[in-house]
Amino acid sequence: MAMSSQQGETTSGPTVLRMLLGAHLRRLREARGVSREDAGWEIRSSESKISRMELGRVGFKERDVEDLLTLYGLDDAEERDRLLAVARDANTPGWWHRYGDILPNWFQSYLGLESSASLIRTYEVQFIPGLLQTREYARAVVLLGHGRSVGEEIDRRVNVRLTRQQLLSRANPPQLWAVIDEAALRRPIGGVSVMRGQIEALIEITKRPNVRIQIVPFSAGGHAAAGGAFSILRFPEGDLPDVVYIEQLTSALYLDKRDDVELYITAMETLCVEAETPARTVEILHEMLDRFQPQGG
Repeated sequence: MAMSSQQGETTSGPTVLRMLLGAHLRRLREARGVSREDAGWEIRSSESKISRMELGRVGFKERDVEDLLTLYGLDDAEERDRLLAVARDANTPGWWHRYGDILPNWFQSYLGLESSASLIRTYEVQFIPGLLQTREYARAVVLLGHGRSVGEEIDRRVNVRLTRQQLLSRANPPQLWAVIDEAALRRPIGGVSVMRGQIEALIEITKRPNVRIQIVPFSAGGHAAAGGAFSILRFPEGDLPDVVYIEQLTSALYLDKRDDVELYITAMETLCVEAETPARTVEILHEMLDRFQPQGG
């Protein structure tokens, strides 16, 4: 299992570390033939707590991990120390923790996954993907959903989006493959000036080697993703399955069962075939700049 507790050796955030450690604990338990009920009793808890731990959905108390490793017969001192170090790292809050008062838990979970992904494939219908939004465009989108909020809260919500984008320029950044419906590019979010700046930013970011953008034109008609926007995250750790993320108005769906994920991967691959090529997409973006000319231009 590709886990590391040394600073700088891994980009895995706390969410993914919990998932990895949970999967490792599950394998140790199953190899020993211990039931979840017996494991829960060992840490003075319940079968459901063990289930949540093994799925990486809760934090880990170091004492609980230590007791479970003993129950599972792991005597290798070096391996025990390594897993306990991972448990400590898995409890370290991500950068988004300081925005916990304005971010729902389901979205904080996504930020944890996104920050650790090696490949992010996303399809958007209504808006430019958050990882590609300019500050002005992001503010306009935030105001649509939180127009009654005070100015400081709006600023903080915008800052969350801009902070997310830093992962694209970090060392060993993820690959971002964004497929955007033409409707998102033609909808004048924030007005003509904001959209012009956003399209110029998209043209510029296509020059990055780790970013690929494709537009699905209106001429494509109906297509594979008629159900709406979604993202697929892939991780460098081989232990983790791809995760499909579907955001809703007040919650989100996370799909990691193979059959579900394969359906979305097929839909994404079909979209990429139906969409304009990355090279043609840049040409279209340049053409769209004419649509968003400044007043008097």
